[in-house]
Amino acid sequence: MHTLYPPLEPYRTGMLDVGDGHSVYWEECGTPNGKPVVFLHGGPGGGCSPEHRRLFDPARYRIVLLDQRGCGRSTPHAGLPVADLSANTTWHLVADLEALREHLGIDRWQVFGGSWGSTLALVYAQTHPERVTELVLRGIFTLRKAEIDWFYEGPAGMLAPERWEEFTAAAPEAVPGEYVEAYARRLFDPDPAVHEPAALAWARWEAGNISLLPRPELLASYGRAPFATAFARIENHYFRHGGWLTEGQLIAEARKLADIPTVIVQGRYDLCTPATTAWELHRALPEAEFVLVDDAGHAFDEPGTLDALITATDRFAGTE
Repeated sequence: MHTLYPPLEPYRTGMLDVGDGHSVYWEECGTPNGKPVVFLHGGPGGGCSPEHRRLFDPARYRIVLLDQRGCGRSTPHAGLPVADLSANTTWHLVADLEALREHLGIDRWQVFGGSWGSTLALVYAQTHPERVTELVLRGIFTLRKAEIDWFYEGPAGMLAPERWEEFTAAAPEAVPGEYVEAYARRLFDPDPAVHEPAALAWARWEAGNISLLPRPELLASYGRAPFATAFARIENHYFRHGGWLTEGQLIAEARKLADIPTVIVQGRYDLCTPATTAWELHRALPEAEFVLVDDAGHAFDEPGTLDALITATDRFAGTE
């Protein structure tokens, strides 16, 4: 059973001016002459963490991580009292990835993404397939309305009623079908007394449902106001706009990826992004390797999921 590689520090970091007043934090770890891979974090708005560096063999990979617009160490931070997200869309992030790839002098790279990161990986690869050597995808999310409604408008609450009660209590005026909009009004209110409680409730709802078994440390890590505010605002912004994608676009255009070696890893009991989406992507892209982990939820570091992910990255480290 594979586990995370040992902790490591970046050998190079920077801030890339991507326009629209935004600068994106990036870092490189591992081996400068190694196989390039870019890690795409979840959320959107989750930011990358030191644990994400450890999904790749540092002796064989040139590991690139970035904090997407508005979160982590990127600026301006969406957790500020007033946040303008008008220049923060899926297509801005795709352009940012291309700008970073060119800035780092990388011709082609492996793209690794989980949850929202799988969405961004699919969009990027379908837009720039010539720049992608392989895809490693986990916890598949394609931003279809049914996927958003499942987790934020009531159905998932049937499996986590105590956590759903906390989520709905933070927007008592809403009814199922209106929670995303109701939260938007609160999250983008400039008054911290209004937006912070809503952000914490939004973030705790997700954190509480990430893993198959309870993990109090995740709730604690999501319970910091600046992080939670940026996380909740950016997610809500993307979900209200359907990611600026047409309904079903990513699965409908999956055939564009037929020539890219792809591994899809999915937890069977993933409450955040149910396995049906991963299965539909696999049916649309049968060339992909599909791994359904029977004892896992959504988190990347649950044992079976982690083993499948590192099995994939280790195997791809030996390819050109």
